[in-house]
This record gives sequence, structure tokens and C-alpha cells, in this order.
Amino acid sequence: MRDLYEGEGEAGDRFRYGLLAFDLLTVAYLVATSFLLRGAHTVAIDIAIGLVFLADLLARLWIARRPAHELFSLWTLADVLVIVSLLFPLWGEGLAFLRVIRLFRVFHSPQTLDQLRDDIPGFRRNEQALLAGANLLIFLFAMTALVYQTQSGVNDKIANYVDALYFTVTTLSTTGFGDVTLVGTGGKLLSVAIMIVGISLFLRLVQVVLRPQKAHFPCPTCGLRRHDHDAVHCKACGTILNIPDDGAD
Repeated sequence: MRDLYEGEGEAGDRFRYGLLAFDLLTVAYLVATSFLLRGAHTVAIDIAIGLVFLADLLARLWIARRPAHELFSLWTLADVLVIVSLLFPLWGEGLAFLRVIRLFRVFHSPQTLDQLRDDIPGFRRNEQALLAGANLLIFLFAMTALVYQTQSGVNDKIANYVDALYFTVTTLSTTGFGDVTLVGTGGKLLSVAIMIVGISLFLRLVQVVLRPQKAHFPCPTCGLRRHDHDAVHCKACGTILNIPDDGAD
């Protein structure tokens, strides 16, 4: 089990890509079901997804070197809330929108990052920009899901995920057409959170894209992590570096 989640073999690579694909499919399903009437079939699919998430959580706890630390981590708490809301749907899909946050954990796991660096040409060189863009997209989808879950049924202007996405993008970009607004004090506070956090992530993405590209490799002597891609010596302490290269000229 540990080889599947953390190993460097081909089986582990396929397994982790499979988990990533499954998470992406559940997000797509989350969006699609907002256009459909919920019934016994959607409840059955939710329960099946919840069982897969439960098996994944139990497996990660089983192989964890510090199970207690893993159990009380933020990501495990989010997974537990998702699993409970899928297996016991007391409020529609409830907190199932947190499944979007699972993508953040997957994209930032050391094993997934190492795998992407090895399998995708140029990922290592553009890693910071790609991760910043992924963070922005994950935030966008998470806020869209949260807007839909909190406003659906109480706000006639938020009927599906497209409406929620439209509001989130116009708020994030500060365009603010005003044709769709969130109701209630909670809706206003959520709008403020989207603007503050979203703009911060957008500025972070712009900063990463515009600044000179650097290789991220910890110096074995002083710990400096950012170096020129063709650096031979650490500019802080002069230690000889051995920065991995993806073969690009």
C-alpha cells in the first residue's frame, strides 16, 4: 500500500494518476449534478464516491508514519466532512463541495510533484507558475461550489454552477456587474472573502509569471532554495550545486 501511495515504481505512478483523475471526475460530476434533479441515482453515486474517499482515507492513515498527526490534519478533516456529507446527505450534497480542496492536497504532495517533474517536459522549469495557476483554479472552483451550496434554494439568481461561477469570476476580477448578488449577511461576507483571497492569489500568479525564472533546489550548506537554472555555485555561500536538469537547452 505504501508503494502505491509513495513508491517510485510504475504501479505507484499509475495509481496516483488514477486518484488524480478520479478527483477531477468527481469535481466534474459535482458541477453536472447542479443541472439535474436529485434522486435515488444521484444519492447512490454520492454514496459510491463517499466509499472510495473513505477507503482512500483509511489507506493513508494505515501507511502514515505519524497516524495521529495525519488524522488531525486540515486535509483529513476536510476529507472526513466530505465523506460524512456524501454517506449521510442530510443537506443535499452539503459539505461535499470540499472535495475540490482534495485537489490542492494531491497537487502539492511530494510524490505527485516528483512524478509531474519526471513525466511532463518543462514542468520543473515552470513549476512555480503552474502551481500558482493551479492554486487559483482550485480556489475558483472551491468558491464556486461554496457559493452554489450556500445560495442554491435561497437565491433565485444562483440556480446552478454556471450562475455561481459567473458570480465568482465577476467578483474575483472586481468587474462587479451587479446583476447577480449573494443574499444575507453570510453571502456578503463570502463575497468579501472571494475578493480579498482571490485577488491575492491572482497577484501571486502574476508575480510568479513576470519575475525571472529560478530553479528551486535547496543548497546543502546554507539552505538557499532559489538559484538560476544554470547555476553551478550557490550565490550565497559558494557551495557547488547539482541542480537536476530536464534536458532543455
